[in-house]
Amino acid sequence: MMTKTTFKWVSGIFWILFIALIMTDTMTVKGNQIEPPVIAWGSGQAASGGHCSGR
Repeated sequence: MMTKTTFKWVSGIFWILFIALIMTDTMTVKGNQIEPPVIAWGSGQAASGGHCSGR
């Protein structure tokens, strides 16, 4: 079991590393990075075939 102090240190280190990785990724992208949205709710035409079409 972790003590409160250890938990705070581990949590702090995690978030610092997380933010550092996001910043590094953001700084290394050249121009706009065209990607689909992570959650694509209602972002396009309805499917016309396959299991999502309802036909």
